[in-house]
Amino acid sequence: MRLAAMGEGTGETLVYVHGEEEMEETARLLSGSGVTLVSIQDFDWNRDLSPWPAPTAFRGGGDFAGEGPSHLTRLLSAIDEFEKGRTWQVKRRGIGGYSLAGLFALYAACACDRFDFAVSASGSLWYDGFLEYMRSHPARVRAAYLSLGDKEPRAKNPRLAKVGEATEEAARILAAQGVNTRFEWNPGNHFVDAPARLSRGILDAARRGF
Repeated sequence: MRLAAMGEGTGETLVYVHGEEEMEETARLLSGSGVTLVSIQDFDWNRDLSPWPAPTAFRGGGDFAGEGPSHLTRLLSAIDEFEKGRTWQVKRRGIGGYSLAGLFALYAACACDRFDFAVSASGSLWYDGFLEYMRSHPARVRAAYLSLGDKEPRAKNPRLAKVGEATEEAARILAAQGVNTRFEWNPGNHFVDAPARLSRGILDAARRGF
């Protein structure tokens, strides 16, 4: 695992986001906001971002290995090392992601108390058993932002098609747990404007996460 600060920022608000592709564009959209995006790199999506084992959702794809808990432990250690010795005075720390990384962001919000806000943009909240996990493990963030493309619930795969009602229910669960929560629909399918959707969520949640 490797952490890399992207773009400019004061370090007062850090948001950790899984991914390398499109991170530069996301950081550009955050420019001037005071938010420093930190890209989490060198990980395996299906293995490290899945909170427990589950069968594949895609024809020809590999199963989800469910090593999210150990990945989160390594991530928290990497964050400590990354922030150590820097001149930054971190006031707010967030975690965000797109697709399966959006699922992991909410998992981390429930599994630890190290983040002030969480962002799940087009998150894979159809994941087996995840809503039950959220109900039994209250989120420990102050703010959360969830979004989804309005065409995503029209997926031909019945498992993926549950994402609309699952995301709406996740937002209700978070709000009932006292988390300042916002859920937004975006035009388009899962693959439209990922950096814009993610950066919009980060800015929104960062403002409310203190």
